[in-house]
Amino acid sequence: MLGLPLKTEVNKPLPKTAIFRSFGSSSLPRERFDNDISRIAIVNELSPTTLNIEEGKTVKSIFVLEVMLKRKEYDCRNIGTLAKLIPQKMLFVLRMNDMMQLVVMYTQLIISDWYRIGDFKLQLFGLNLDTVWEHIVQQVGNIQIEDEHSLDEQIVADAERGKIEKQIEMLEKRCRAERQAHKKYELHKQIIELNKLL
Repeated sequence: MLGLPLKTEVNKPLPKTAIFRSFGSSSLPRERFDNDISRIAIVNELSPTTLNIEEGKTVKSIFVLEVMLKRKEYDCRNIGTLAKLIPQKMLFVLRMNDMMQLVVMYTQLIISDWYRIGDFKLQLFGLNLDTVWEHIVQQVGNIQIEDEHSLDEQIVADAERGKIEKQIEMLEKRCRAERQAHKKYELHKQIIELNKLL
């Protein structure tokens, strides 16, 4: 599915009942969970034994979980809660018919675009699992590291850039609708200032 080595394949079902038994319905609302997810399975384990790579300082193994969705407009809080409850590094592959979306929890939930199954191949880079994990996060979020930033810094910078771009878009819309010249000019000045920040 992601082009990972055969040695990493696990294909072990993770029953929803076991998840609720372990974590209870207070931290994971069952109805919301059942509305979105039909089945979960651990499909790959990336570890020193399956990849012939060193453990990282913080990452000892990475699990790939296949989540079969009931609907494409799922509630991402379900995945976020799962990622927080299970103390492992996990790459979620959300599947809906012939489409898939990748999700990881890093400093926040990072969600990829939708791909046709088989169109996205995960590249494994690094000498240890810490580095492999960071590269997986970069691929899922399509994150380009700029100006000697760390991955954490780049995620924050990208989030800030996204906020500014939304603000510019909103101001441009208001500027187009504005009839009064001086108000239009003030909005235009704000747009210029925000573009300088970008």
